[in-house]
Amino acid sequence: MAHDVLPRTAQIPELSAAKPVVLEVRHVIKRFPGVVACDGIDLKLYKGEVLGLLGENGAGKSTLMNLVYGLYTPDEGEILVNGKPAAIHSPNDAIRLGIGMVHQHFQLVPVLSVTENIMLGNESVRGLFLDRRAARKRILDIAQQYGLEVDPDALIQDLPVGVQQRVEIIKALYRQCDILILDEPTAVLTPQETEGLFSIMRTLLERGVSIIFISHKLKEVLEICTRVMVLRGGRVVGEADPRDSTEMSLASMMVGREVILQVEKQPAKPGEIVLEIRDLVVEDDRHLQAVRGLSLEVRAGEIVGVAGVQGNGQTELVEAITGLRPIVSGHIRIDGHELSHATPRRITETGVAHVPEDRQKNGMVASFPIKNNLVLQTYHRKPFAMGILTDERAIDANAAALVKQYDVRTPGINVAMSKLSGGNQQKVIVAREFSRPARLLITAQPTRGLDVGSIEFIHKQIIKMRDAGTAVLLVSAELDEILSLSDRVAVMYAGRIIGILPIEEADRSKVGLLMAGIDPEKSSTQERELVREMHGGQKAESRKNHHG
Repeated sequence: MAHDVLPRTAQIPELSAAKPVVLEVRHVIKRFPGVVACDGIDLKLYKGEVLGLLGENGAGKSTLMNLVYGLYTPDEGEILVNGKPAAIHSPNDAIRLGIGMVHQHFQLVPVLSVTENIMLGNESVRGLFLDRRAARKRILDIAQQYGLEVDPDALIQDLPVGVQQRVEIIKALYRQCDILILDEPTAVLTPQETEGLFSIMRTLLERGVSIIFISHKLKEVLEICTRVMVLRGGRVVGEADPRDSTEMSLASMMVGREVILQVEKQPAKPGEIVLEIRDLVVEDDRHLQAVRGLSLEVRAGEIVGVAGVQGNGQTELVEAITGLRPIVSGHIRIDGHELSHATPRRITETGVAHVPEDRQKNGMVASFPIKNNLVLQTYHRKPFAMGILTDERAIDANAAALVKQYDVRTPGINVAMSKLSGGNQQKVIVAREFSRPARLLITAQPTRGLDVGSIEFIHKQIIKMRDAGTAVLLVSAELDEILSLSDRVAVMYAGRIIGILPIEEADRSKVGLLMAGIDPEKSSTQERELVREMHGGQKAESRKNHHG
């Protein structure tokens, strides 16, 4: 079977026979208090390949790459670069050896320009002064050579996520890396941006760069990788050739059991209206209209999925409903209560659970332990408090139960959230929100950064809440997730809902056209051109406001 563990010698013959090994990890062990993150891992990366690195959250993938990049030091074992033992004690050592890494959470300074971010730590100087002109020219040369379109003078905070990722890749190439580690590079990208990244990766391969690609998205691994290695529990459990593999075989190897990739659910039984939005107008951070007169209803016992290319107002819509962003006009009602200008706490106490899009900004307190993050909204209420006194035993018992139920990989409940992997941080937030009684669940990108086993579990929990009578508003950049879970699909384009389809009619083609601003029922050439003009006008307005 494709997911059987292959012997180490059964690695793709063309690679091992014809191409040199540029990076080798030999029996590396890394321990943290209470856990062995890497337990005798061996790895080889050949020149000009994309090695896919798969594993569940907490399997050791990011720890292994942090060892290679010098953020951690191995307790045992060695790392070789181009056949020579390498002493890598810091990222500077890794960079000198030609190793670059693009982290899941970008390491960029928002208020600095693209050029300043790329120069940072590797400054070009002329005499006593920074030579920005030379750096800018070199950035443009790299961008042109590798097809990485970017404005060197733009501020990072003004760039879309996909362009910020290009900046991170240019930063690595600027430092002359020939080994590039990409940690969950598509987690926050739209499908279009993902295709752009893959095009860039193919160009990098043609130029002789070798890539390690960490991802939970199995379709993408099968599409872009030359070879796949799977970790489980800090150990290598097998390798696979993408040409002979399937999503199911890779998922089974990762989790150690058969995984159901299709969502199983009964037809919805919608009840009364729980969430009612009327003529909502919301501005973004630049004071441009991001939500434009939007109206939507979500009923008890149904899942309404919001589809759309990132940046069409989904983020601002969710922030407005949950009290994180003020509204300009319109109405938000939950169970008939007017909550248009309510605080987040008031909204929460009305029976709203919220899994935010940006987990680090809005979903957790990084310095707090896991157990406290699991009661962020309820720490002041029974059973976790009696008057002004907190009940630590109740808080600990709650945390222990949820960590076990949601399979959070951690040495203990007193570990700070900042010490967890991104996927395990997401599990803690999902556990907190799903475990509270809720009339309305608002979940934005609920499975971002999660492995296939965790995604399967989270999807089952969402269906379970729907079947118990909760109204669910699901916002996801994953079209497959929207189509699998939703009972109705609302498509957002340019701040408006331009179509709502029952799931029986919501095929990929129809939803894809709506995401591009085209009504499938009226898709004449003239109307398509009109949509393009409108979209271009909105972009021009945005640029005018930004530069004005």
